[in-house]
Amino acid sequence: METDSLLTGSVNRAPGDYGSRSGPEIEGAPGSRRMSYSVASQSCSVESDTDDMDLYVQQAVVFIEDAIQYRSINHRVDARSLRLYRWYYSRICQWGLGLTIAVVLLLAFVERPSSLSISSDLRRRSPHWEPQCGVTESIEMVCLIIFTLDLAVKSYLIGWEEFRKNKWLIGYTIVISVSVIDWMLSVSMVCDEKLRVRRLLRPFFLLQNSSLMKKTLKCIKRTLPEIASVILLLALHLCLFTMIGMLLFAKTEDPKKNMEWELHFRNLPNSLTSLLVLLTTANNPDVMIPAYSLNRGYSIFFVAFSVIGTYCLMNLLTAIIYNQFRGYLLMSVKTSIIRRRLGIRAAFQVLSCQGARRNNASPGSLMSLVSSALPTCQEAQQYADVGYMDREQFQKIFDELDKDCIKEHPPLPQYTSPVLQRLQVIFSHYYLTILGNAVALVNVMCICTILVLNSEKSTAERDDFVLEIINFCFILYYLFEMCVKIFAFGWRGYLSYKNNIFDGFLTILLLVTLDPSSHGVMSLWEMIRLVNMLIVFRFLRIIPDIKLMALVASTLLDLVKNLRAFAGILVVVYYVFAVFGIWLFEGAIKPPSAMSVLSNTTMENITSNFSMECGTYEQLEYWPNNFDDFAAAIILLYDVMVVNNWQVFLDAYSRYTTEWSKIYFVCWWLISSVMWVNLFVALILENFIYKWDRSHSCSVTDVERIRYETSVQLMFKYVDTEPTEEELLCQLHQHPHLHLHW
Repeated sequence: METDSLLTGSVNRAPGDYGSRSGPEIEGAPGSRRMSYSVASQSCSVESDTDDMDLYVQQAVVFIEDAIQYRSINHRVDARSLRLYRWYYSRICQWGLGLTIAVVLLLAFVERPSSLSISSDLRRRSPHWEPQCGVTESIEMVCLIIFTLDLAVKSYLIGWEEFRKNKWLIGYTIVISVSVIDWMLSVSMVCDEKLRVRRLLRPFFLLQNSSLMKKTLKCIKRTLPEIASVILLLALHLCLFTMIGMLLFAKTEDPKKNMEWELHFRNLPNSLTSLLVLLTTANNPDVMIPAYSLNRGYSIFFVAFSVIGTYCLMNLLTAIIYNQFRGYLLMSVKTSIIRRRLGIRAAFQVLSCQGARRNNASPGSLMSLVSSALPTCQEAQQYADVGYMDREQFQKIFDELDKDCIKEHPPLPQYTSPVLQRLQVIFSHYYLTILGNAVALVNVMCICTILVLNSEKSTAERDDFVLEIINFCFILYYLFEMCVKIFAFGWRGYLSYKNNIFDGFLTILLLVTLDPSSHGVMSLWEMIRLVNMLIVFRFLRIIPDIKLMALVASTLLDLVKNLRAFAGILVVVYYVFAVFGIWLFEGAIKPPSAMSVLSNTTMENITSNFSMECGTYEQLEYWPNNFDDFAAAIILLYDVMVVNNWQVFLDAYSRYTTEWSKIYFVCWWLISSVMWVNLFVALILENFIYKWDRSHSCSVTDVERIRYETSVQLMFKYVDTEPTEEELLCQLHQHPHLHLHW
C-alpha cells in the first residue's frame, strides 16, 4: 500500500537521500504545515490546521482537472491562487479569451484596405467602406488590454521563476509591447501609415493560447531539417532537367521550331518556372505540346521529369514529412500523457497526506474529488465504504479518462397493454430503420427521374403538381416513422440518437415548407426545389447505418473537433502570407480601364483593344483574384494551394511587378501544398487507421454506441508512451510551489 506524500525536490538527488532532506513550508497555505517522509513506511505525517484539510481537496481537484486537460501542475497551490486558477480556466473565461483572439484576427477584414465590398473584381468593384480612424483601433486596444490581463494572470499563477523559463510568455510580452507601440504610432499618424507591423504579429495570440498548437509548431520546426535532403534532391532534379531542357529546346534558325523555346524555355527563370509548374502537373500537357507536335520523341523528356519528380520524389517527400513529423509529435504527446499521469499522482499524494494519520487516502475526499472531476464515473463507488485506497486503485478510477465514452440510451417506456408492447417491439426494431432508408432511396430516385424528364423543359411546361403530390406522400411516411419511433423509444430515447434528431428536424422542416400558406412567400417552383433539396439532404441518414461510411464520417468529424491545432497552424500561415501579400502586391494589377499605360514592357501581347494571349490572367478574367484586400488575398492563396492554374498568377505578378515575385508564390506553394496538405493527408490516414483498427470487430450498433472522439493524445497512446515511476517522481520533485520537509 503506497500512501507517500507529494514528492518535491531536486531531480538529481538520489532516492535514498529523501529522508534527510529539509526544505521550506508550503507557500501561501492558510495554516502552516510540516511534513516528514519515511522511506521505510512510505507515509507522511501532518501537523496542520483544520483549514488545510479543505485545501488538500481543492488541490487534488485542480490536479485532476489539469490531468483531464493535459495541463501542467507547476502553478501556485494556495487557496487564493487556486480560486483564481479555476476561474481563469473556467469555460466562460476561456470562451471570452477565444472570442477576443477571434475579434483581433477578424479586424484584418475591416481595416484598410477593407474587404467590405460585394465583389473583389477589379473591373466592377464598388468603393470599399472604410471605417473612420479610431474605430478599429479602439476595438484593438480593448483586445490588447485583455491580452495584457491574460499575461498578468498567467505570470502570477506560475511565478517569476517559471516565467523566466517560459519562452512563449516572454514572446507574449514582446508581442503585446510591440503591438502597443505600433498602435500608438498608427493613432499619431491618423491611421495613414503604410505598414502595420502588429497585423503580422496577431497570429501569435492564437498560437500561444493552444498547448497542442505550440507542440505542433515545435514538431514542424524540428521536422524541417530532416526533409532538407529530399528538398535539395528535388531542387537538383529541377535544375538538372532545366539545363537539359534549355539545351534541347534552344533557339534555332527556323522560327517554326522555336515555339517551345519561345513559350517555356526562353531563359533560365522561364525554364525553371515551366518545369516547377509541371512538377505540380498544373500545365500538363500544355508545356510539351509545341515540342511534341514536332517530334514525339520529345515526350520522353517531359514524361521522365514527371515520373521522377512528381511520382517518386514528391511522394517520397510526403512519406518523410509524415514519418519525421509523427516521430516528433509522438514525443510531444508523451509529454501530454506524462502531465495526465503526474496530475493524477499529485492528487493521490495530496489526498493521502490528508489521511496520513490513518495511513490512507480519505474515502470522503475521494468521493468529493470524483464527483467534481468525473461526475459520471462509477468506479469509485466500490471504495466509498473502504478505509483505504492504494495508488493502483486510485489510478484505476481515473483510467476512465483514457477510455471511449460509451453513450447509454435511456430505457424504453413501459406499456401495460400487450398490444402496445407488441407494437413497441415492432417499431423499435432495426428493420424499421432499414425500411426508412429504402423509402428515402426511392424518394431520391423519383426526384432524379423527374429532374431528368424536366431538364429541357421550361418552368411553365413542368408538371410540378405531380412532383408535389409524390413528395407529400413520402413526407407523410417520414412523419409516420418519426411518430412511431417516439412511441417506441419515448421522447428522451428518440432524441438520444443523433440520426433521429437529424430525421426529425428535416421532417418538421419539410412539413413547414409544404404548408399552403407558404405559397405566397415563394413560387411553386421555388418551393419544389427547396423540398427536393431537403429530401436529398435527408438521404444522408443512411450514413450511420453503413459501418464503413459511418467510420469515414466520424473520422471527418473528429478531424474538425480534435485536430483543430493543425488547422490553426494553417490559419496562422494563411494570415501571415496574406498580410505579406498585401504589403507586396496591393494595387499591382490594374483594371482594364486603367491599363492604357503599362509599366512593364514585356506585355507585348496586349493590343489596343485589350485582347490577350490565351491562358493569361487577363484572358481568363481572373480579376477578382488579387491582393487589394485581406479577403481577396486569402482566396488567391487558396487558389495557389490547390495548384490548378497557379502558373497564371506566377506569370501575371511577374509581369506587373518583377520576376522576384515568383519567390513569394513558390514559398507559399512549398509550405501550403507540399508540406501542409501532405501532412494533413497523412494525419487523416493515421486517424482513420486508428479508428479502423479499433472498430474492426464492432457492429454498426457498437459504432453508434461508442463515440470515438479521438484526440491526438489517444491516437498515439497505443505506442509505448506510459511514463515510468521514476519519471513521475522526478517531475513531482520539481514542483516550484510545494516545498515540503522530509
